[in-house]
Amino acid sequence: MAAVEKRIDELEIRVAHQEKTIAELNDVITAQWKKMDALERQLQRFGEELEALESSEAPASQKPPHY
Repeated sequence: MAAVEKRIDELEIRVAHQEKTIAELNDVITAQWKKMDALERQLQRFGEELEALESSEAPASQKPPHY
């Protein structure tokens, strides 16, 4: 009987450690998703700013009419 109880205790301890690890991994994944979302929004803004700069510089990069 004592061997069964010891085995159950060891399994409960193992499950508790696994649950803690899963929760920690979930926190890491959630933080990474938030960071990725922020970086995607920033990249989108940079792309829009680049397009705006390129469209505003287009006439300046062309040769003036007297050339």
